[in-house]
Amino acid sequence: MGFSFFPRTVKFFRLFEEQNRKLQRAAGHLCTLFEDGADTEEVCKQVNIIESEGNVISRNIARELSLTFITPLDREDIHDINVSQEDILNAIKAVSTRMEVYEPSRMRYPAKKLAQNIRGMVEESGKMLACLACNKTGETSMERIRWLKYESETLLLVGIGELYDCEVKDYGTILEIVKWSHIYDRIESAVDRVDTLGDILEGVMLKNA
Repeated sequence: MGFSFFPRTVKFFRLFEEQNRKLQRAAGHLCTLFEDGADTEEVCKQVNIIESEGNVISRNIARELSLTFITPLDREDIHDINVSQEDILNAIKAVSTRMEVYEPSRMRYPAKKLAQNIRGMVEESGKMLACLACNKTGETSMERIRWLKYESETLLLVGIGELYDCEVKDYGTILEIVKWSHIYDRIESAVDRVDTLGDILEGVMLKNA
């Protein structure tokens, strides 16, 4: 296959949106994972499948970028969006993996709400991608992402504070604190990565306004 000298706009944005739909599905499974009585093994299996599918899309985007001479966006912007969405999917998988390995004794409200916030942020990033494809602004979605990021920072502080405020009765309590500390660490990473995607999309929109 040779180089294309024409911007295959639809293909790039279609792939971005397909990639984001995978993120939304994974984020939905993440919310399920933090519900009481969830089938952790099955949910994590589904997240792993989605992550593998997402890797295929990421490689397709990278290949299209290498084969297209004139692109609808700056090449580095296409690369950054692609890598950022892949990073989010990896971060969601990291959270689900730790939930499967650590098997905490009970779910915690801050973690449940954080998972919902991640899903909300991912959904808003999808709206921003749709706006970018139509050369529209995504200010409302960006503001929503920032609000969810702010709320998530507060929830993380509450969640971690809750861990260390509990009465340590035995080794099991200490182990539970350690487990949730690691889980919250991965959740924080996922939140940060979705926020980074929002910043990237906002920058691309401003550049192409």
